[in-house]
Amino acid sequence: MSDHQVQGTVATAITLKLTEHFSPTHLEVLNESHRHHVPPNSESHFKVVIVSERFSGLRLLARHRLVNDCLMQELATGVHALSMHTYSPNEWHADVLVPKTPNCRG
Repeated sequence: MSDHQVQGTVATAITLKLTEHFSPTHLEVLNESHRHHVPPNSESHFKVVIVSERFSGLRLLARHRLVNDCLMQELATGVHALSMHTYSPNEWHADVLVPKTPNCRG
């Protein structure tokens, strides 16, 4: 687990669910709400970087569906945007470069 996790109600729920469902070898749950036009201390925009054996052999769409299914409640009750970067351990150990989040356009 990464020490870059953001503490908060929604961030904590996302972290716990992803950990339980995917047993990740690396997990970052970053609250990027401050980069958008939302009230201070919002938890509406997140970036997730997750490395799990469960993603081995799966295409990107299948990986994202698994994460969406896992976080169905959060996505239905306040999380407006979820940027997902899903990797298998082999992909992660190949020194993958996680894309930087672009600035908000709104």
